[in-house]
Amino acid sequence: MAENQVTSGSRPCACESGSIPSEKEMNMALADRCGDRLAGAFSRAVVAICGLGGLGSNIAVSLVRAGVGRLILIDFDKVDMTNLNRQQYKADQIGMDKTEALSANLREINPYVSLTAHDLRLTAENAALLLEQADIICEAFDDPAQKAMLANTVLERLPSAYLVAASGMAGIASANDIKTRRISERFYLCGDGVSDSAEKPGLLSARVALCAAHQAHMVLRLLAGFKEP
Repeated sequence: MAENQVTSGSRPCACESGSIPSEKEMNMALADRCGDRLAGAFSRAVVAICGLGGLGSNIAVSLVRAGVGRLILIDFDKVDMTNLNRQQYKADQIGMDKTEALSANLREINPYVSLTAHDLRLTAENAALLLEQADIICEAFDDPAQKAMLANTVLERLPSAYLVAASGMAGIASANDIKTRRISERFYLCGDGVSDSAEKPGLLSARVALCAAHQAHMVLRLLAGFKEP
């Protein structure tokens, strides 16, 4: 093998250390890992992530690493120092819009991913229009009213979209309490269903990321053609 050649599974990738692979090389590497059928299904997908905090930023990283072709990112907030314990941001991004900061971080993982960022608050008035192109919508809010609004919008006004939501990921209880449940034909809910982020120790990185991983994995299962959790 050449000195600067690295491998992608069974296929060599002629990329110098520190260089960015071409889009073709990255696509080949993803296909080598999960197969052409899944890689193709993931690359054609459009997934919306509503809320870019502990859940949403982790969901986004997982989906970009899996090769999902387009993400719609929605949040009105800025990166705060208190976010760094569980969200996919860096210390030098404090004060940046979350949409801008997360987009930059995702493009460091895959510079070829298509990102549509909306730096605004999602409302009952604008949600259907902003989400109409999404195959799957991830609810990643921390406000119960926002969660209910999004669920109602997707289930009542976006009849072809799936909703993957979350409830309960706080505290230091067992990781095994985090589950994915199918609530209805197009509605999935991840979490323990009971924990409250207002109670100490609040939101811890590993448990939040675990719930986000459940959401991301359900997205990938849906894209692969599986309907059950």
